[in-house]
Amino acid sequence: MRYQGKITRWKDVQGFGFITPNGGGELVFLHIKAFTRRDRRPSLGEIVTYTLATDATGRVRAENVAFVVASVPAASDRSSRWKGVSPMLAVLFLLSVTASAVFGKLPPALAGLYAVASLLAFVMYAWDKSAAVSGRWRTQESTLLLIGLVGGWPGALLAQKVLRHKSRKRSFQVIFWATVLINIGILGWLLTAKGAAVMRTLLVGGA
Repeated sequence: MRYQGKITRWKDVQGFGFITPNGGGELVFLHIKAFTRRDRRPSLGEIVTYTLATDATGRVRAENVAFVVASVPAASDRSSRWKGVSPMLAVLFLLSVTASAVFGKLPPALAGLYAVASLLAFVMYAWDKSAAVSGRWRTQESTLLLIGLVGGWPGALLAQKVLRHKSRKRSFQVIFWATVLINIGILGWLLTAKGAAVMRTLLVGGA
């Protein structure tokens, strides 16, 4: 027999949560491996159908969990026109940083930082996506955001669009774009006379 309920608790990093059955009743334990579809992550408020089973301790858990299509937000359809813009923004930014380094506006080391951090960010997102699909331990969101803040956001942005990972979680996207703006703001300040002087001092001091 299949039941229907709403995901009312979900810990995405650990990959488990609880379902509140329609009509009320005790919460049903839910693990990521119980889903029949692994190409997307569940989120709070989604409606699912499931069967019931018990584990070795006698705890009731959900099995053969399936998403109810009607519960999937349609906002992603409205934002489809941005799918090609974000990767282009990342590529143009990296090209601009590289050109600035070539023409002496930025130190080559800074351009190298963006390139290395972006590559690392893409690899980290790919790893986290793989872990999400297979149910392994996930990378902390704070780690993904930090690598973007220090210069890896172009690679992170490419990974979000190419791998379709972390691109639909609104809370993550809000913080992610805040880190992008902070990073660009710092870079813009480094392009000013005062910022360039500070950067030269740091580089000379580090040498």
